[in-house]
Amino acid sequence: MNLHKLEEAVLYKFSDVKLLEKALTHASYSMSSNKTKADLISTHYERLEFLGDRVLGLVIAEMLYLQFPDEPEGDLAKRFSALVCEDTLAEIMLKIGIDKYMRLSEAEENLGGRENKSIIADIGEALIGAMYLDGGLVNVSKFVRKYWYKLMLEKKEPPKDAKTELQELVQSKKQSLPKYKVVAKEGFDHDPTFVVEVEIDGNEKAVGRGRSKREAERNAAVAMLEIMNK
Repeated sequence: MNLHKLEEAVLYKFSDVKLLEKALTHASYSMSSNKTKADLISTHYERLEFLGDRVLGLVIAEMLYLQFPDEPEGDLAKRFSALVCEDTLAEIMLKIGIDKYMRLSEAEENLGGRENKSIIADIGEALIGAMYLDGGLVNVSKFVRKYWYKLMLEKKEPPKDAKTELQELVQSKKQSLPKYKVVAKEGFDHDPTFVVEVEIDGNEKAVGRGRSKREAERNAAVAMLEIMNK
């Protein structure tokens, strides 16, 4: 696999290319060969994703802290959530073309894994984790600032959380408050995806997925807002 164009897009050339390949490898790809559980864990992106999530959070938090010196913690938190959410991650990773380099099993490929925002975002975080291990925080910061800085400046005011926006909308329409319920838990126990359903009187149900219950609820609220604003 020729990864030179991807390295150009992320502004970093890896010393250990195998680390980059690991970041791009979905668990389903590893499972397609006969390996022990320990061997499987060492061959796919999930541990790097865990690390990359924290590294990205640190860089974004510092950017916000320095860019908005007069804002309280609550407003910074709203901006932070919008910048590190699955949708933003997937948008940026598609911009750099990471979907072309992801290593998926044939089954995952057939299920649409290459267009799956959750997988794209997860592998994006793994890429950041791999970059951090290979080249340190300075190189990660260069990459994050290139792709996130403009997004950070786009909103003059802190974005509203989707759940808050939905609640305000239903109250203005004198409808009952949204009810959220976890309806499924998918994936591995150590890296689950939660499926949450939100229901409001007079509207069809909407579903959201996320790596935490809070993220799944937010995505369900986003889906319901799209239905109500049609």
